[in-house]
Amino acid sequence: MAIKGSLKEASLPDVVQLLYLGRRTGCLSVASDRNFGSIWFDEGWITFAGMVSRTDRLGDRLVASGKITADQLELAIASQSALPGRRIGALLIHLGFLTAAELGAELRRQVEEAVYILFAWTSGTFSFEVAVSPDVPDVPLRLNPEGLLLEGARRVDEWSIIAKKITTVDAVYAFEGEPRNHAEENAQLVESERRVLPLIDGVNSVRDIVDGTGLSEFEVCRILFGLISAGRLRRVATATPPQPREDVSRVDEHRNLGIAFYRTGMLTEAEREFRRVAELRPTEAIAPFHLGMIALRQAQWDVAVAQLEQAAKRDSDRVAVVHNLALALEAAGRLDDAEATLANALVAHGRDAQLWTASGLLALRRGEPVRALERFAMARDLLGTVLPPARWFWGCGWAQGLSEAWPDALTTMREGVAAYPDHPVLRTTLGVLLEGTGEVGEAEAHLRHALSEDPTIPQISKNLGDLLYRAGRWDEAEESYERAAKLAPALGDDVYFKLGNLACRRGDLPTARVRWEHAITLNPEHALARANLAGSGVAA
Repeated sequence: MAIKGSLKEASLPDVVQLLYLGRRTGCLSVASDRNFGSIWFDEGWITFAGMVSRTDRLGDRLVASGKITADQLELAIASQSALPGRRIGALLIHLGFLTAAELGAELRRQVEEAVYILFAWTSGTFSFEVAVSPDVPDVPLRLNPEGLLLEGARRVDEWSIIAKKITTVDAVYAFEGEPRNHAEENAQLVESERRVLPLIDGVNSVRDIVDGTGLSEFEVCRILFGLISAGRLRRVATATPPQPREDVSRVDEHRNLGIAFYRTGMLTEAEREFRRVAELRPTEAIAPFHLGMIALRQAQWDVAVAQLEQAAKRDSDRVAVVHNLALALEAAGRLDDAEATLANALVAHGRDAQLWTASGLLALRRGEPVRALERFAMARDLLGTVLPPARWFWGCGWAQGLSEAWPDALTTMREGVAAYPDHPVLRTTLGVLLEGTGEVGEAEAHLRHALSEDPTIPQISKNLGDLLYRAGRWDEAEESYERAAKLAPALGDDVYFKLGNLACRRGDLPTARVRWEHAITLNPEHALARANLAGSGVAA
């Protein structure tokens, strides 16, 4: 079952513990305001974590911590052009500037700090995507979440105390009285303190000290808090916050945040980021493409068409652009325009299975199952041994069913469910086809499995209700119909007609009349609902 929700309703530590106890594998994405982070799990263990909005980089932290020199980092960066695809950490090891153990320790610290920061977020949304893995890291990690949960809880409590004295990272501190001789204290200092103390000079801000030491904000602030509490430091100034630069890296940050927000369903935030990209890169296709995708998710069909047409003018060779433009045109009811868009795209990209699949789905929408099957067959041939996407199985199975090729339809849908066992739409479709062939027991099992995977899809509850209604299991059918009607009040007149029949069956005529009237509101031509109302003594 998909795991998603609001951080106001469930804290992130609770979600992480749930994933650990459930031994889940996948990616937990967290979004809050202009921040976005991800935690990857492998059977409940944390293997990686990162944040889009963090400006610090592995190489910079290694230099600040003294593990490598700035010249060594520059040499490794220069080597990346000759060895494309190699990460900076792997190159540092390859060049002999760093050991695997040193890199592993720094990566572990990076992951832990990212998790601790995410634990402190109290607003935003989270979403867990099953079976998603990060890129292969330089050094494999496998962290027990229980230890991170304990340390994270301790840090959250400690942060609340530290924040009362250090209210901004732009604060500048200096030692009280005469400067201390740090060399004399060196034997008593831990490594983090040795890095911090020399940078406390009445000029560097807390932010500068964090950047200059390679330590986390929490580590630096904890040291400063101890010195302030001991009366050894005083605040002498507040530095001017650095102004963001609208350069290439800044544009990339807006884009990456936009993509991250889009993935977790924070569409308003995603739109904000891509509109900023559009301002900074007005001639590129990336912003209108993503703005079109956001409009598609929001069912704003005309907006989606306008944005994706703009993207297509700037990058007509990108298959994803024309593919989604065709989807937007289809959703807007412009089926002929959608057909023409796909036909033109197939002239240039005739061996793209994704376009042939989209073309087959469009033919299905136009009521042309035979033509749809021809296009699905072409897509399958082009894919070869590659597994088709779930939508291919759904479309091909329905086209076979509409062509009355029931054995082929069942074979296709069974293959699809075997490939995507947790896909609720495929399960639902297979259930409907099975009921049509008399396999009611197996059909119900698939429908209930689909419902458990995503109880928010109203059509699943409606299809399950139809099966139960035809089987004479009235109470269970009514429960399914009620759930479908609650999820989508305008789902269809058939739901309210049958709810009226069920209410009438148990002797509740007032409720039955209300349900039949609602069915007629949705479909004034519903003859049976009108007949039932007339029979109950009420004029339709």
